[in-house]
Amino acid sequence: MKNSNQDDKSFSVGFSPLSTKGWPVWAVYLIAVLGVFYLLNPTAGFIELIPDNLPWVGNIDEGAAALAVWYGVLELKKMRKTKIEKR
Repeated sequence: MKNSNQDDKSFSVGFSPLSTKGWPVWAVYLIAVLGVFYLLNPTAGFIELIPDNLPWVGNIDEGAAALAVWYGVLELKKMRKTKIEKR
């Protein structure tokens, strides 16, 4: 069974929260929320930064949105960890 330190390392494989790189936390959360909305695409495909029918590059915008959501998850995990450590 893994301990929590190993879980933290395997969860963020090579990534660190953007707030540790000087980004404001609110900006990371905002970008993550925009990424979720872009992935869910509530406008039924009317907003598309790069058309998906372009070979090889059509899904780059979805990949960037997924990466933004990932960084938001890392920020939430970091916030939760600091709250637990303060107790």
